[in-house]
Amino acid sequence: MDLYLTWEDIAIRLGLTVVAGAIIGFNREASGHAAGLRTTLLVGLAACIAMIQANLLLTTVGKPPDSFVNIDVMRLPLGILTGVGFIGGGAIFKRGDLVSGVTTAATLWIMTAIGLAFGSGLIELACVATTLVYLILWAMKLIDIRISRERKAFLTIVREDSETSRAFEQELASIGYRARFMKQYRRPDSNHVTVTYEVRWHRQEIAGPPLDLIEFVEKKYTIELFDTILDSDRG
Repeated sequence: MDLYLTWEDIAIRLGLTVVAGAIIGFNREASGHAAGLRTTLLVGLAACIAMIQANLLLTTVGKPPDSFVNIDVMRLPLGILTGVGFIGGGAIFKRGDLVSGVTTAATLWIMTAIGLAFGSGLIELACVATTLVYLILWAMKLIDIRISRERKAFLTIVREDSETSRAFEQELASIGYRARFMKQYRRPDSNHVTVTYEVRWHRQEIAGPPLDLIEFVEKKYTIELFDTILDSDRG
């Protein structure tokens, strides 16, 4: 860090932080996440300002012979990093086995590090970091949605009491789906039962919902519920 800063230096560091925050924050905003453009900009600016303050206070570091005061200017950026941990924790939600917001929290954390880099005058490092984050959030998303991963859903059907769950599981296996019996409800004064299964399959996210499964089941059974189980943190 430079020992003495001009207002031009400060303006450049703050301006570049705003540009980096806008580039990264727009991704979160466009994806509909809670911590979007404004939050990302504010986090980056807070980190940058704290580092500029530390830079300006460098000339006051030390312990004169007639003073008990010892200023540790690095506590300013370290305090910002600690504070962002609380903000990131607020962006993470957990509902049952579903965890979301981890990517958003990590984005705020890396934006803090970028703001600190700009604030300390490490312009090249901060620009490279911004580029890498942009590539991870945008370009890697295009790869991520093309990765085949396991999907899950709850399927509730109405079938005759004489049929077995084993037979239904074998029917789904013939088209590439795995069904596991969850619960069964016998309808009063009827020879039909309502059965719920957990269905699993492998598919790319870009392929969309399993319409072939729904069409296959509807040919023989009445579907009362088809509820997909979302993956953890697809943001």
